[in-house]
Amino acid sequence: MERTYIRKVDDQRGREMLAERRAAAEARRQAAAGRFQDGLDALRRLVRIAKGDTGQSSSVADFLLAWWNPGTCGGFDIRTLWGVDGEIADDMVTVFRLIADHHVYPTEYDLGDEFEQLVAAWRPHLIKEN
Repeated sequence: MERTYIRKVDDQRGREMLAERRAAAEARRQAAAGRFQDGLDALRRLVRIAKGDTGQSSSVADFLLAWWNPGTCGGFDIRTLWGVDGEIADDMVTVFRLIADHHVYPTEYDLGDEFEQLVAAWRPHLIKEN
C-alpha cells in the first residue's frame, strides 16, 4: 500500500512540474513575440550602421557577419561592445535576443542582399570572382 501512495505523490508532483514547465515555456514564447518588432528595428539600424565606414561600422559589421556565417566571416569578440556607443550596444543586445528567440539567420528577415553587401564591403577577400 505504501508503495502505491508514494507513486501517486510522485506522479502528482511530476504533473505539477510539467505544468510549470509548460507555463514557463509559454511565457517565454509570448515575451519573445512581444520583443520581435524591437529586434527587427534594432537589426535594421545596425545594418544601416554597418554599411558606413567608421570604426563602429566595422564593429557592427563584425557582429552581424558573425551571425550570418561565423566560420567564414569570423567570430565576434564580445568585448567589442565596450568600444561602441551605448545606443549601438543596446541594439546589439536586442538583436542578440532576437537571434536567441527565433533561431534563424538574417536571410529569414529578407536581409540577404544587405548581408552580401556587408561581405563585399568588410570581407572582400571572400568574394569569388567568375
